[in-house]
Amino acid sequence: MTFINQPIPDGPVPGPFGDLRRRAGIGWLFAGVWLVFLSKPLGEILKHREMAERVLGIAALALFALGYLGFFGWARYQNRQGTQLPVVVRIGFLVALLAMTALMIPAAGESSLTTLVYVEALGMMLLPLRAGVFLGLTLLALVEISLRLVPGWHDDGTYGFSIVLGGLAVFGLRRAILRSVELAEARKDFAELAVQEERNRFARDLHDILGHSLTVITVKAELAGRLIPANPDRAAAEVADVEQLARAALADVRAAVAGYRELSLAGELVAARAALQAAEIRADLPTTVDEVPEKNRELFAWVVREGVTNVIRHSGAKRCRIELGKSSIEVIDDGKGPTPSGEMSGHGLIGLRERANQTGATVTVGTAPNGGFRLAVRVDP
Repeated sequence: MTFINQPIPDGPVPGPFGDLRRRAGIGWLFAGVWLVFLSKPLGEILKHREMAERVLGIAALALFALGYLGFFGWARYQNRQGTQLPVVVRIGFLVALLAMTALMIPAAGESSLTTLVYVEALGMMLLPLRAGVFLGLTLLALVEISLRLVPGWHDDGTYGFSIVLGGLAVFGLRRAILRSVELAEARKDFAELAVQEERNRFARDLHDILGHSLTVITVKAELAGRLIPANPDRAAAEVADVEQLARAALADVRAAVAGYRELSLAGELVAARAALQAAEIRADLPTTVDEVPEKNRELFAWVVREGVTNVIRHSGAKRCRIELGKSSIEVIDDGKGPTPSGEMSGHGLIGLRERANQTGATVTVGTAPNGGFRLAVRVDP
């Protein structure tokens, strides 16, 4: 019954939280079923000879039952308001129930001890775990001592056993509901992590798509600007290529949004050759991808795209070579080489390493034999 101590959110609540709300909504009905065990002290009160004590006992028993049931409705109202019952109120409520039990004793005798089971059950719901256990042990000791010291009372073993059993039952229920709440919170955290991971994936794809396309568009636009005075026809062809690249980039973005975009290794090699030529960088690229297994082609396509983009943007190279094998690919240029630290930097290379990790591949960046930059990816067999 942790809904006593923790607010239940309003609105549609799926999963365990929804179960908690339903429990809070009909909890008083289940609580009312257990009031049937108060028939034993009621019977003893009705058989009592003294009218004043009989009336007092009936009134105390009625107030006890009404307070027990009313508590669940009150707790439900507090939870709907998003508040918690103050500790003082919880303790005061338990003390009031114990007072009602004491008023029943003159008429009900030892049968009034039946009500202590209800007090212990509510104590396990209302109080922190240690306090609830302490209350249960205190009530158990009170029962055992009273049955042995009060004249005419005898211990048949049922009262103490009922208190222990009731406390254990509510303790188990309390722990089960707590686990349900924790599980629901864990599922919520996992869902948020999945959303965040998907956002990161989409941002990485968008960076890789637009970074390459906009780099090539920029290079071709600069080339067209230089060619306009001397070779208008060639400049017009470059402008037409810019238009086609822009349309292709738009299509790639739409495909990425739709979630089904995949790269073609052969297509990336063709695009890389055109981009390098537009940047006036000599391209030494493979002419076939037949020896590359199908499972490696998409990753290698991303390597070609990221590697060639970096060559055009940062290397200052005059030549770029791509070496392609069954389980490896290298992009090598003769430019100014890697940064002095030699570490992988830039969003594109970081994204490439993430893709490689997902497929069990390794990414290596460093200095090429001719002093330029070398990007290598190898897929473990």
